[in-house]
Amino acid sequence: MNARLSLIADETAFDRPDDFAREPAENAEAQALDAYSRTVSTVAARLAPSVANLRILRATRRGRTPAGGGSGVVLTPDGYLLTSAHVVAGRDRIGRASFVDGREISFSIVGSDPLSDLAVLRAEADDLVPALLGDAAQLRVGQLVVAIGNPHGFAGSVTAGVVSALGRSLPARSGRALRMIDNVIQTDAALNPGNSGGALVDSFGRVVGVNTAVAGIGLGLAVPINDATRKVIGALMTDGRVRRAYLGVAGGSRPLPARARRERSQASGVEIVEVMPDSPAARAGLGPEDLIVELASSRVEGVDDIQRLMVADLIDVPVEVVVLRGGQERRLRLVPRELDALG
Repeated sequence: MNARLSLIADETAFDRPDDFAREPAENAEAQALDAYSRTVSTVAARLAPSVANLRILRATRRGRTPAGGGSGVVLTPDGYLLTSAHVVAGRDRIGRASFVDGREISFSIVGSDPLSDLAVLRAEADDLVPALLGDAAQLRVGQLVVAIGNPHGFAGSVTAGVVSALGRSLPARSGRALRMIDNVIQTDAALNPGNSGGALVDSFGRVVGVNTAVAGIGLGLAVPINDATRKVIGALMTDGRVRRAYLGVAGGSRPLPARARRERSQASGVEIVEVMPDSPAARAGLGPEDLIVELASSRVEGVDDIQRLMVADLIDVPVEVVVLRGGQERRLRLVPRELDALG
C-alpha cells in the first residue's frame, strides 16, 4: 500500500511539472515588480513636497488674469524655486505656487534665461522642502527615471520610464540670439502640458533634469542638471540674469581636410556660414567658409565647443581664434562682446 501511494505521488509530480517550475518564476517576477513599485513610490513620496504647481498671472487693466501654468522645483527652504523659462515667459509675470500640503504661496520671478530654458522664482516662504540636485552626467541610457509635475493642472502627478537617449540638443531663442541647449535628456516617462518646469528624478530621489518639452508620444525632453546648468542657476539666483559672450557667427561642424586632420590630430571644426554685421567676428576679419579649429586656446570641433566657451569671463577679453582659410592656417585676434548688449 505504501509503495502504491508513493508511485501515485511520483506520477502526480511528473504529470504536472509546471506547478513546481512556475511558482519560483512568478515569485521572481512579482518581487521585481514590487521592487520597481517601491522605488517609484519612494521617489514620489520624497519629492512630492518639493514640487510646486505653478499658476502664472499677468497684469492687465482689469487686474491679474491667468496666463498659463506649469511646475516648479524647490531649491532652498527660503523660497527659491526652479522652473522652465518658457513657463514664466512674458512681462510682469507673477503667480501662485501650491504644494501637496495644501499651501498656496505667491511668487515673483528672480531671473529667467530663455537660452537655457531655465528660470528661478522666489516664493514668500521660509520653510519649504528643498529637492536634492543630482548630476545628469552620471546618467546611463536605460536607467529608471521618474517625472513629477502637474500635467493639465493635476497636482503631484507621477510617471516613470527610462532614459531613452542622452546628448540630445534643443534649440532655444531669445530675441535674435539662437542657441542650442546641450546634453538634453530624452525619456519615455509620460510628459504633458503642465509638466514643464517639473522634476526628472533618478532612483535615488535626485533631480537630474527639468522637464521642458513634449516632442511626441513617448518622447519627453529635459534640461539636464550638470555643472553648466548649476552655473546658470547660480547666476539667476544672485544676479537675476546670465551673462554670455558673443561672436556673431552662424555655422556648423565640418570635417577637416586630410592634411589638417593629420597635422592637428583633429577630425573636424566649425565652418562659418554667416558673419553678423558689426559683430566681434566681423571686426576680427572672419568670413564665410573660414573653418574655426581653435578658440581661446581650446580645440573647436563642433558648435557646442564654441557655446561652452561663451561665458562671462570672455566678455571684452581679447582671445586668439585659429581658422583654416583656403587650406592655410590663420591666427586672428577677436574680442567677444556681451550677448545682452546687442541692440
